[in-house]
Amino acid sequence: MFLFNAFCHSSYAYEVNQLGREIKNNERLEFLGDAVVELMVCDILYRNYPDSNEGDMAKVKGAVASEEVLTELAREYNLGKYVFLGKGEEKTGGRTRSSILADTFEAVCAAIYLDGGLSAVVDVFGERFAQQIDEFLSGQRIFDYKTALQEITQDRYRELPEYRLVKMDDNGKFVVELYVHGKKLATGVGNSKKDAEKNAAKKAYQSLSQSFDALDVSNSSSTPDENSPSDSINSSTLKNDAMS
Repeated sequence: MFLFNAFCHSSYAYEVNQLGREIKNNERLEFLGDAVVELMVCDILYRNYPDSNEGDMAKVKGAVASEEVLTELAREYNLGKYVFLGKGEEKTGGRTRSSILADTFEAVCAAIYLDGGLSAVVDVFGERFAQQIDEFLSGQRIFDYKTALQEITQDRYRELPEYRLVKMDDNGKFVVELYVHGKKLATGVGNSKKDAEKNAAKKAYQSLSQSFDALDVSNSSSTPDENSPSDSINSSTLKNDAMS
């Protein structure tokens, strides 16, 4: 029952309740799951990195437990196809929206925790979180691309990046162009303006990291495919989806 509720978005629960059936949405599980994810990350950090100080561990925890990483993991485990959405949310691309995916991931962690404790959550997701932690600590991944890009542009051009919302594309995605020194450096696409800006910042940072002056570089972003919903869900399925 916990796992079923973890996939019930508030829009779906509202529509079902209007029909006389009582279904709980996943918001309470999401609240608990936020703490469960942080506890799992802190536990891995404490056990695997005995020489790390509190400040470093706090920085890594914030990055690994961020919406960006949780969204990536939700997509990796294909959680989007299991989410129950209301008709309106479905039509507006809710199945691929970062905030919904990240919230669902937290709710799933809470459901597994309530059913089997923290060890059960670690069995399902622990290895991937350990890998994420290692990527940040080894420098393979940047903690915050927008901040990192801002540091580069301030140092090289004495100005901040400018994000311009261009349009909504045919799929309802936000399209943002990033300008530095009056020139377009990158284009980002996302399910929200915030996501589009992050994607643009990541591309711009990578361009500037590869070349001292990459202000003529302009990129586009691909959008994720939407998946159809499914009612058959369990912890083993989540593991298998991630490994396939």
